[in-house]
Amino acid sequence: MQLAITSLNSGSNGNCYYIGNEQEAVLVDVGISCRETETRMRRLGLSMRKVKAIFVSHEHSDHIKGIPVLARKYKLPVYITTSTLYRSRMDLSGVEVVSFTGYDPVKIGGLSVTGFPKFHDAADPHSFVVEGNGVKIGVFTDIGAPCDHVIRHFQQCHAAFLETNYDEGMLEQSYYPYYLKRRISSNHGHMSNKQALELFVAHKPTFMSHVFLSHLSKDNNCPKLAKSLFETCADGTEIVVASRFEETPVYNISCQGDIFERTLSVSDITPTGEQLSLF
Repeated sequence: MQLAITSLNSGSNGNCYYIGNEQEAVLVDVGISCRETETRMRRLGLSMRKVKAIFVSHEHSDHIKGIPVLARKYKLPVYITTSTLYRSRMDLSGVEVVSFTGYDPVKIGGLSVTGFPKFHDAADPHSFVVEGNGVKIGVFTDIGAPCDHVIRHFQQCHAAFLETNYDEGMLEQSYYPYYLKRRISSNHGHMSNKQALELFVAHKPTFMSHVFLSHLSKDNNCPKLAKSLFETCADGTEIVVASRFEETPVYNISCQGDIFERTLSVSDITPTGEQLSLF
């Protein structure tokens, strides 16, 4: 028994993560357009009709800007905390809006989605663990520092989307203004390669098969650098970089170690739409 997962996009230009079983799926955040979400799903052979809900981590635009159109078109309920909804200023008229509480699991068919609080400069930020078929998938991005909530849930996951936003040296030498450098590197900003690697080395469970390095900065990180750092300590865990320009392949994750990457046919491949960078 497996869960299928993919990053449809990961970065400050938009974040969207798909997790599903054979019958239903959820999206964690939709920070790319409805059209781009549909296009990338189609390329992967995934059906939007299988998606049953959207879960919102926090109100920043790179996590929510595609939600209103997508939710209305496919009549998807949006799970969001009251504070995040208020701060988001999203127009969700005609959309079923459901409030969730940290540590209270939400059932979506055969899936169970649990949100939990984290450090980030947002009204009420949450990360998520999605469970189904005996498999747990974590979405751990937009985290200033790995608190006990994050560590506890990371230790339970068979695969995880883990933020590796910036290289400390590259950020320090970048053209970013001082206030933005401090915001990114603060305990309520984003997680660096070093912080994420320390979490990975100290708390990775032996059964974790895949880690998706996520939310990489275009200017203050290098995918090859981040991947090489983790591969030296991977100890059997496959390291995948979640791109800010395109979707990853679909990975089917099993608690029994039966893990494989879905192979795409030529007919699945179409040109990627243009993406805009916020930073």
